[in-house]
Amino acid sequence: QKPILLQGHERSITQIKYNREGDLLFTVAKDPIVNVWYSVNGERLGTYNGHTGAVWCVDADWDTRHVLTGSADNSCRLWDCETGKQLALVKTSSAVRTCGFDFGGNIIMFSTDKQMGYQCFVSFFDLRDPSQIDMKLNPILNSLPTQSIPGLYPMISRLFLMRKSLPISLIFSLPPQSGEQLSNIKEHTKQINDIQTSRDMTMFITASKDNTAKLFDCTSLEHLKTFRTERPVNSAALSPIFDHVVLGGGQEAMDVTTTSTRIGKFEARFFHLAFEEEFGRVKGHFGPINSVAFHPDGKSYSSGGEDGYVRIHYFDPQYFEFEFEA
Repeated sequence: QKPILLQGHERSITQIKYNREGDLLFTVAKDPIVNVWYSVNGERLGTYNGHTGAVWCVDADWDTRHVLTGSADNSCRLWDCETGKQLALVKTSSAVRTCGFDFGGNIIMFSTDKQMGYQCFVSFFDLRDPSQIDMKLNPILNSLPTQSIPGLYPMISRLFLMRKSLPISLIFSLPPQSGEQLSNIKEHTKQINDIQTSRDMTMFITASKDNTAKLFDCTSLEHLKTFRTERPVNSAALSPIFDHVVLGGGQEAMDVTTTSTRIGKFEARFFHLAFEEEFGRVKGHFGPINSVAFHPDGKSYSSGGEDGYVRIHYFDPQYFEFEFEA
């Protein structure tokens, strides 16, 4: 594996995200910069400038027309993907930790942290409603959302929408129509850092500080598999073509300065989905891996680390031969 090294951030990476086709890779970090890259060669396509604080999350809609970002500057911003123009700005009372689009790209959602006396909320905005978001005006301040659901915890680490418009955040599910809690499961013993779905949306995987990643059924929320490591897991992703899982993490960032890469275990680690056995590691980062993502075609994956670098790894032909022989 010969990685493509992306150097476009001055501080640690917070999230990386492919668009649906996989030709673009969006990266955000604890600096105000939002970058977009060509995934095939690592060329930087452009930046989205406007945030004034750390950017925690990024998402692109189904046809990659719009990009959504959330930041510690107490704002959620909507961008035109092609031109980089800011289309809308929603001011919040606290930092925006997670954000995302629904499948039609018409509804955006984001969660805010519990801080400075403000409660954690999950908010929904309908882009088709000019009274909420009017993209002809820039910016829209203090807009009222379609719905705002109080969070059950101080912070929501990740949020995603299922095909039946059922958002699952952390360990509970809420229907946007009523805000009523449907399910509550607690399989991890410490904070959950990341949650990602499979390509067909039948499963999702969580990454936790309790040194494990766990696989769940999206419909029943049944716990299916557990992948164990010796260090906190910051991110986990499911291969779209093989029964493989990639985990990223390592020793806590505050302890990295006195730790070697060998002891810190900063490698990306590959597990078999069914057997829960580790079969490979990829080195490269000089600190904990904060975010991992498989390319939608399954032929490569990317990782973003505390060192501020994003690495795109294209799998060697032997990787595919090994899987087919197995």
